[in-house]
Amino acid sequence: MTIPNNGRGLPGLTYPEAFLGRLATEMREKYAGTFSAETVQRYVLDSYTALLRTSKVKAHLAMQTEHFVGERLTALAQVAGVAPHDLPEVLYICEQNAGRSQMAAAITAHLSQGRVHVRSAGSLPAHQLNPDVVAALAEAGIPLEDAYPKPLTDDVVQAADVVVTMGCGDACPIYPGKRYEDWQLADPAELDLDGVRGVRDSIIEHVTSLLGEIAVTPAV
Repeated sequence: MTIPNNGRGLPGLTYPEAFLGRLATEMREKYAGTFSAETVQRYVLDSYTALLRTSKVKAHLAMQTEHFVGERLTALAQVAGVAPHDLPEVLYICEQNAGRSQMAAAITAHLSQGRVHVRSAGSLPAHQLNPDVVAALAEAGIPLEDAYPKPLTDDVVQAADVVVTMGCGDACPIYPGKRYEDWQLADPAELDLDGVRGVRDSIIEHVTSLLGEIAVTPAV
């Protein structure tokens, strides 16, 4: 498979074919001996088009695509047993990946201080993060500077040790040998800032409990 060039161009970047070609080359070199060139190119194009459907700020699309491709290929390599899996892998899923799952991922990263590898995704990702979620986390000293809504993909589910769902229904595939939890939390999209603060505090309690159960002492 090659990056298409039909004369019409791909939307979202001024020269997307050139960017996608460079990214595919970089990822082929990074994962040489692990994945074929065709697999890498397929993941690059699939990740770009998936983010393009929901991305509101096109200026960030290149950076987000590079990060998303890297996360997915790393997950795929972990599943294949050719990449390190020496940290607990936790995946948070909600519908839009704009509120609850983003808060849970950021709080987990903050409290675990790098002792957990955390990902988040959405079954129907939104165009952007909920601004009240960003504000509520900032009040707690937890930044969401580089976060963005991203779609749920099978590779990150397979790589996870713990999968936590929050209002995404039956969208998450079930694999044996994984721990699944469902946290009943209000949707920040339906709340004011004070209500979002309450969801944030509930997530902190849930995350603190989960970290203890997977033998990771939360930071104070």
